[in-house]
Amino acid sequence: MSTTEDRLAIIETCTRMAWHADQREWDRLGEVFADSVTLDYTSLNGGEPAVLTPAQIVEAWSGLLGAFDATQHLITNHLVTVDGDTAVCTASFQATHRLTDPFGSSLWTLGGTYRFDLVRSDDAWKIGAVVMTATWADGNRNLMSLAVGNG
Repeated sequence: MSTTEDRLAIIETCTRMAWHADQREWDRLGEVFADSVTLDYTSLNGGEPAVLTPAQIVEAWSGLLGAFDATQHLITNHLVTVDGDTAVCTASFQATHRLTDPFGSSLWTLGGTYRFDLVRSDDAWKIGAVVMTATWADGNRNLMSLAVGNG
């Protein structure tokens, strides 16, 4: 595979993570991940990064994101560095979450950057780590609590 083919495949893998989640294609979402994945959403939620299997990610995201009326995760401005069978892709993101809330806005939008660490596995690129760095938000953050049933 050429460097150009690698770069395109890496960008597609990262894009598919968002696409499958937004389209509620839970059976396809797990395909983009390596066997063990470090998820770091601490910039938003605090705590520590989690190490999960693809099945655990699908279970968690289908429960949370699936509880929204709709979500849209836009990932753009991909910068890719390939080093043999590993790669890093950094990108900007904007994630909009929609959920009816009788006491507030039905939208919460979050923006920032993703860092994806990828590994080549059986001629496919898989995500082994995701670091989400939130840099701004707008709207009703309480929608996250409503989606998990705590609102």
